[in-house]
Amino acid sequence: MIQYLELLFKNLSSWGLPVIMVIVGIVEFAYGLYESRWTKNERILDIVCFIVPKIVVRPLIAYTGLLLLPFLLPGSKGIFSWVPFWWGFAIIAVADDLTQYWYHRLHHQLPWLWRFHRTHHSASYMGMAMASRQNIIYTIFFSQIYLTTTLVYLGLGYPALFVSGIKSLITTAAHSSIKWDKPFYTIRWLKPVGWIMERVISTPATHHAHHADTTDDGVGYYKGNFGNMFFIWDIIFGTGIITRQYPSGYGIKHYKQEEWYAQFLWPVFKSRKEGSELSPNGPMVGDAV
Repeated sequence: MIQYLELLFKNLSSWGLPVIMVIVGIVEFAYGLYESRWTKNERILDIVCFIVPKIVVRPLIAYTGLLLLPFLLPGSKGIFSWVPFWWGFAIIAVADDLTQYWYHRLHHQLPWLWRFHRTHHSASYMGMAMASRQNIIYTIFFSQIYLTTTLVYLGLGYPALFVSGIKSLITTAAHSSIKWDKPFYTIRWLKPVGWIMERVISTPATHHAHHADTTDDGVGYYKGNFGNMFFIWDIIFGTGIITRQYPSGYGIKHYKQEEWYAQFLWPVFKSRKEGSELSPNGPMVGDAV
């Protein structure tokens, strides 16, 4: 068993993480954590968002990047291969997650960008599938894909892939409906560890608050808690709230159950739902509502 677990974590950046996500998804489903909210439309959207980026978008961008980089950065292949692993890991982790913090935050604060990120917040439930539930345009311009590809070319492939795997593991765990962080708030001898953990990385309590459908309960905080792997950016920039509680509801109040293809491919395909942000000439509602 230990041998299989070791193999799984060694291959986090390739097949390991999808296997973990499928296992967690089965556990969530078995315990009825999606309840009756996982309709056919939501199910198709979650599955498409899970599969397409992994087997089409990211491999295509990485392949194209590795073909173009020798022309864009001639003579630079392997130039940073001398950098020690842990230095490379630390630099990449900070650079990657900080740029994603601002990418994520801007998609909440600029109404014209919100519609590209709206898909990630539309579901009325939380679960493993939410980690990859994104509009295709949001995914294509995701900084991590390009950064990882470039760093592989420059000789920092191993630390870059390691960061990518660890980050995916943390973000998946933060989106999961399994509240694995709860013991760190309730068991006395674990509380000091929990205090540090919740300020360093994203946990279900802090990230579920970001997906809440209201701020009225004092727990939900969709206008903050933008951190992906590291929650510390929210602490530094004053956008974080820590309650150690979980929201009473998730999603967006003005959700109109838009068709899965409109949510995944907007603005290439638009919704037929009247008054939807994703419909032709739809209102630019933004996440303020």
